[in-house]
Amino acid sequence: MTGLLCYCRAGFEPELAAELTARAAEAGFAGYARTERSSGFVVFACDEANALSRALSWRGLVFARQKLRVIAELRGLDPKDRIGPMLAALGVVNDAGVAGRDPPCGAYGSLFVEHPDSDAGKPLAGLARAFGNALRPALRKTGLLTKHDDPSLPRLHVCFVDGDHAFVAIADPADSAPWPLGIPRLRLHPDAPSRSALKLDEALLTLLDDGERARLLRNGMHAADLGAAPGGWTWVLTRHGLRVSAIDNGPLRQHVLDTGLVEHLRADGFHWQPPRALDWMVCDMVEQPRRVAERMATWLREGWCRQAIFNLKLPMKKRWDETRLCLDLVAEQAGRPLAIRARQLYHDREEITVFAAAAA
Repeated sequence: MTGLLCYCRAGFEPELAAELTARAAEAGFAGYARTERSSGFVVFACDEANALSRALSWRGLVFARQKLRVIAELRGLDPKDRIGPMLAALGVVNDAGVAGRDPPCGAYGSLFVEHPDSDAGKPLAGLARAFGNALRPALRKTGLLTKHDDPSLPRLHVCFVDGDHAFVAIADPADSAPWPLGIPRLRLHPDAPSRSALKLDEALLTLLDDGERARLLRNGMHAADLGAAPGGWTWVLTRHGLRVSAIDNGPLRQHVLDTGLVEHLRADGFHWQPPRALDWMVCDMVEQPRRVAERMATWLREGWCRQAIFNLKLPMKKRWDETRLCLDLVAEQAGRPLAIRARQLYHDREEITVFAAAAA
């Protein structure tokens, strides 16, 4: 088969399937999504997988943690020889005389052997680890894998969805998540006021590239955190050297205030507005997503901030429809061209995180 393999949060397969179907149709590609509830992945079958992969950038997808191009789907794998069929799928002539091509030396710069991040997939972690240790030397012997990781070359992925069922796929390093399973491994700092700090840390890592982080997060910049208590997102911003107006009627952790970079204003985040334009506004308020989207659009339209990161809490049903509606609402009501990126982060739950900024 050919198509795309995308990982997602378990339980959000219908949303990812709907997103892939809609975006493929908009780009002019025919295909269909295949998945099972709580599996943690979606396959979008398409005869023009290469072109579709180029058309659907990883950064442009909301519900996909990872985007891969499928080489082969292998079912009924023999536990005594899983490597042989995978080498054959990659075009290597094996001992049984399977026809194929002679692979170019160093065709892949690295190998990830994975499993879906789901209840059914997690028991496969041991198999994935052991199989990776066996497959790497076999690939290097054929010349298909470089001796040392090379991020400039395509990355090879093997995803086990059962002991005898696996996908072999390719990732473009410039158009995919660089982390196994598409999950950045972040640790909660002992000084973080709440676990929500991990959301903003992941958002800055995932929604901005290296150049944007260096340019947009500089000492002395000014930000507002709407709905700041107990101070998780404010604390993250201060660690980047930003001065923060923390807007919330609730209390902030004292060590956040002790940074000397925070002004705590007891006000309603939905009504407060800054006396002057700020570099950043962040918002993680629990409220209806359309109301949040409208307020975010107002901030961007009025020029109260140059860029924003905010969360949209999704309803239990029609979550893809609500996502599109809210993102379109922000783009339309902002009244100016925007760069908008959204992602359901690993540290999100029933929500998505959005980055929006005036287009360069």
